[in-house]
This record gives sequence, structure tokens and C-alpha cells, in this order.
Amino acid sequence: MERTVVRCADGHVFSTASFPMQQAERLGPGRLLRCPRCARLRSVVPVTLQKR
Repeated sequence: MERTVVRCADGHVFSTASFPMQQAERLGPGRLLRCPRCARLRSVVPVTLQKR
């Protein structure tokens, strides 16, 4: 199972195994997921990882 690194609206970065409808471009990149840091339902977007 592939994991996706996401950032919530409060700026918390975490990974999730379930990022629903990742390919649905008409809905935009944001999804609602429960953030493990603030324990609230937040809008999250995928994070692009850069290699150093």
C-alpha cells in the first residue's frame, strides 16, 4: 500500500495510506482527512518531496 505525505490546513505534515480520489482533477488536490496532530477534520493537500 502506497503512503502519501500530506499537509493539513494548520501546517501539520503527516503521511496517510488513504488519500481518496487522488486522480480526480476536477475536484482539486484538497481532501478532508482527520489530522493526527490536532485530531480534527481538516483540508489536506499532497506535499511534494524534494531530495537534497
